[in-house]
Amino acid sequence: MKQWLLALTACAALSGCAGALVAGAVGGAVMANDERSIKTQIDDTNADLKIATAFADDAELKQQANITAVVVNGNVLLIGQAPSSMLRDKAVQVVQRLQLGGKIHNQIRIGNPTSFTTRSNDTWITTKVKGRMLGEKELDITRIKVVTENGEVFLLGLIARSQADLAVDVARNTAGVRKVIKVFEYIE
Repeated sequence: MKQWLLALTACAALSGCAGALVAGAVGGAVMANDERSIKTQIDDTNADLKIATAFADDAELKQQANITAVVVNGNVLLIGQAPSSMLRDKAVQVVQRLQLGGKIHNQIRIGNPTSFTTRSNDTWITTKVKGRMLGEKELDITRIKVVTENGEVFLLGLIARSQADLAVDVARNTAGVRKVIKVFEYIE
C-alpha cells in the first residue's frame, strides 16, 4: 500500500497535481473510515445539494432566512434562523417535498439571521472542537461531523455509543460552546 501511494504521489508531483492527490487521499481516507456505504455517502452529498438548491429557489427563504441542511445517512439536520414559525415550517415542507426518505431534525431557531461575526465565531468553534477531538486517541474523528450554529454544536455520524459520549464530552468542554446537540445514529 505504501509503495502504491508513493508511486501515485511521485506521478502527481511530476504532473503538477500533488495538491489534488493529497486532498483526494485525505478525502478517500475519510470515506473509507465512514460507517456509511460509498453509495450512502454520495446520496447524502446529493441530498445536501438538492436541499440547498430548493432553498435558493425559494425567494422568501433565500432573502429572509439563514437555513442550512446537513445530511448524514439519509437523515436531514436543519439549522439556522427563520424570522417566523411560518418560514421555519416552510423550510421543513420544502425538504419533505424532496422525499429523501430519512428523518428531518428541525433545529431552526426563530429569529433574525446571525451576523457575519457570529458565523465566523461558529467556524472557529467548529475548528476548536475538531482539533480537540483529534487529540483524543480513542476517538475516530473521521466518523463524526461537527457543525456549529450560533454557539450550538451539532454532532452527527453513524458511530458507537462510546464514541458519541466521548465526542459530546470533548465538545461540551470546548470554550465558546453554549450547547451540544447529538444527532448520532448508533452502531453496536
